[in-house]
Amino acid sequence: MHSTQIIAIRHGETDWNLAARIQGHTDIPLNSNGQQQAQRLALALADTPLAHIYSSDLQRAWGTAQALAQSNGAPLSAHAALRERCFGDYEGARFADIELSDPPSALRWRKRDPVFAPPQGESLLALQARVAQVVAELAASHLGQQIALVAHGGVLDSLYRLATRQDIQAPRTWELANTGVNRLLWSPDSGLTLVGWGDTSHLHKTGLDETIR
Repeated sequence: MHSTQIIAIRHGETDWNLAARIQGHTDIPLNSNGQQQAQRLALALADTPLAHIYSSDLQRAWGTAQALAQSNGAPLSAHAALRERCFGDYEGARFADIELSDPPSALRWRKRDPVFAPPQGESLLALQARVAQVVAELAASHLGQQIALVAHGGVLDSLYRLATRQDIQAPRTWELANTGVNRLLWSPDSGLTLVGWGDTSHLHKTGLDETIR
């Protein structure tokens, strides 16, 4: 079998998610709801065959991946190339703050200018190139197997665009839910293709609270 099945997962919720603060490479932990989301994800994928789990080394992703690894039993490795886009000097701010302090940059950001990078940050083109490279490297080492990638909203957005051939500036019409389960296929010939996206059914199941406390 000359393809790799990929389950791509965004980390659980953080307090900065709730406050709409720009996280980037800032190392923010999961909040209590994010920890519960991670546990529900772990239960949902406990019996899923996984050859390996790869995670961003930032703790919001790593904590989510650890819960999955403990439930599933698959080996777990950190990979810095799975980090969120670096937003440099904008990290910790809200988009509304950028609109007030630097309207021209905020407009370029809103229009998804591919080469725009925040001061000391990373452009969309650089992010997508990084994501494409690391996913190809990891998937190529697991042909015929299934792996999980635990990362961030920007990484997941790049994966969706790569798999569906969406332009980097196309408006987003897909969800990037915390701990959503997203399924892709990678092959050496065709790269990424989309199998399924945005499964959050595990977050809505009842009767699990006693199990995950």
